[in-house]
Amino acid sequence: MSRRPSFLRSFSGASFDLFGETRRRLRDAVDVASAELGEGAASEGDERWSRMLPELMVDIIERVETSEEQWPVRKNVVSCACVCRKWREITIGVVGSTQQTGKITFPSSLKQPGPSDMSIHCFIRRNKKNSTFYLYLNLTQAVIDQGKFLLAARRFRRGYHTEYVISLDADDFSQGSNAYMGKLRSDFLGTRFTIYDCNPPYEGATAASGRSSRRFASKRISPQVPAGNYEIGQVGYKFNLFRSRQPRRMQCELQPPAAAKCVQTTVVVKNKAPRWHDHLQCWCLNFHGRVTVASVKNFQLVAASDQSAAEAVLLQFGKVGEDVFTMDYTEPLSAFQAFAIGLTSFGTKLACE
Repeated sequence: MSRRPSFLRSFSGASFDLFGETRRRLRDAVDVASAELGEGAASEGDERWSRMLPELMVDIIERVETSEEQWPVRKNVVSCACVCRKWREITIGVVGSTQQTGKITFPSSLKQPGPSDMSIHCFIRRNKKNSTFYLYLNLTQAVIDQGKFLLAARRFRRGYHTEYVISLDADDFSQGSNAYMGKLRSDFLGTRFTIYDCNPPYEGATAASGRSSRRFASKRISPQVPAGNYEIGQVGYKFNLFRSRQPRRMQCELQPPAAAKCVQTTVVVKNKAPRWHDHLQCWCLNFHGRVTVASVKNFQLVAASDQSAAEAVLLQFGKVGEDVFTMDYTEPLSAFQAFAIGLTSFGTKLACE
């Protein structure tokens, strides 16, 4: 039996156990809502949870949703979705998408576009000893806090190439696991990267051929979930042929997150050009306090088609500690895409700097 991904374990509590405090809270909510709506208590036992009136379910879930804005108490919202299938369908409808609410609630939220009117603040912790990177959601306005674990990635050497396997589980990086989300693959020089998703980005998408894709498909446990490695983006760093003193230059071409149509419009983003600061004698960008340490890894991405003076930053990434980096993203990027792009910044790129 496969282990439940740590992302799911932490999203709803240690074991999805609704017989503890969370279930008691839901029972209290049922009693209060039933009294206000004039409805009697449902039948005894677990069946009462699936036989409740849809209006009553919506009322309960909406109360939990509006009262649990942030993690860790937001695990109660996820617990509502674990009661039964009907509760799950209603909860997903009540919570809405990350693009609408700006909240990361379910694992599917990680592949939904961020909101257009705000940035979702995250940070990455790097463990050099095991070449692993951990993505967390900021829980407060502080640059770094305790954080909510979202994703993890581990770097592997595959012949002349490097791969970053991205997982929902901080300890399981098998491409045959249900925790597998996708991967990032570099070329020999580490200047061009391909982003792969485990699920097709649109109907009719073709999975990349190769040994890893075949191995992944053969071990996938759930036959209802499409399995494979589907290319969803390219990240390229421009060569610095004359080794002039300048920051890295990059450009990304991405499939829109959660796309449903076969005909796709590619999202193209590029790094925002920094300005040279004569007094500090360095290249500078305004990260609004979210980046505090100078590093060649720091960057901001804007739409390639945006020619305005105040280019809207879609993704910014930068160093705040020895092995800590902030990552803030907004529409049209998803957390998964932003994390993959941020991972490309790690590693030496002799041809670019």
